[in-house]
Amino acid sequence: MPETMRAVVFDRFGPPEVLRMEDLPIPVPGPGHVLVEVVATSLNLSDWECLVGSPLYAKELRLRTPRRRVLGSDIAGRVAAVGEGVTAFAVGDEVYGDNLGLKGGFAQYAVAPTSMLAHKPAGLTFAQASTIPQAGAIALHGTEHAEEGIRMLINGGGGGSGMFAIPLAKQAGAHVTGVDNAGKLDWMRELGADAVIDYRAEDYTRTGPYDLVLDLVAKRSVFAIRRALAPDGRYLCVGGNVRTMLSILSVGALTGALTGRHIGVLLVRTGPERFAPLAERCAAGEIGIRIDRTFPLEGVPEALAHVGEGRALGKVVVEVGAG
Repeated sequence: MPETMRAVVFDRFGPPEVLRMEDLPIPVPGPGHVLVEVVATSLNLSDWECLVGSPLYAKELRLRTPRRRVLGSDIAGRVAAVGEGVTAFAVGDEVYGDNLGLKGGFAQYAVAPTSMLAHKPAGLTFAQASTIPQAGAIALHGTEHAEEGIRMLINGGGGGSGMFAIPLAKQAGAHVTGVDNAGKLDWMRELGADAVIDYRAEDYTRTGPYDLVLDLVAKRSVFAIRRALAPDGRYLCVGGNVRTMLSILSVGALTGALTGRHIGVLLVRTGPERFAPLAERCAAGEIGIRIDRTFPLEGVPEALAHVGEGRALGKVVVEVGAG
């Protein structure tokens, strides 16, 4: 094993131009951790947020400089070394997982805790497996209440989590409406959406009422959200700016309680038990995976811009090493 690795790093928050390639020492796994030789890393909106430092919580309380110099959390690759006490994985094992706590996927090697990794299903490529952990956990949790006959709306349905959430909700029997920009309407129909809305042309909160709303790009007021929900309806959001999140957690909870609706934030737990069931369904061909574009490691700035500007249909993957 070489002593150094190629990595894409950044030392201040900003646009993709602040990123650069650098040679770094290969990290050493501590107790309960493994060193993964990265083959593929998929991008999430959280990568973009951590790069630009917005919303504020993406800075992880570091207001001037990033806490992690190397981004990339959804990784897939081969175990290159194991730390003390590791028995679940061995050198050479093919693994994937959401390394959100340590990140490091935009490099040739990354250290990850074993609790965040799973063995890669043989029926998936490394690139395919890398698309699942974060987006898949959100989609599985966000569609838990989807069932036969309900009306469900997925805002941001044309992105990575929507790629899984729309077919999951459809297979549960829900009537699904997908919301995104005009360039993604046909894509959401391909995923199985019964109806689609261009958010720039139509206000989805006036098209309900819906029994279940999964909001992947929360920006609307609590009162608009309430308007979109049926009596006993449920609204769950993932992310959003600090003002929106605080409003949902406070005013939203009170408004929901007074009107018989549930308005809250989707708290997604991490770990293989949250995403591995979806990976098995993908490997079996029950749920499809679309990789919109792939980039080499040096293409990370362009890849992040593609995701951050909302142009991706499905997932974007950085191919770091040989599969």
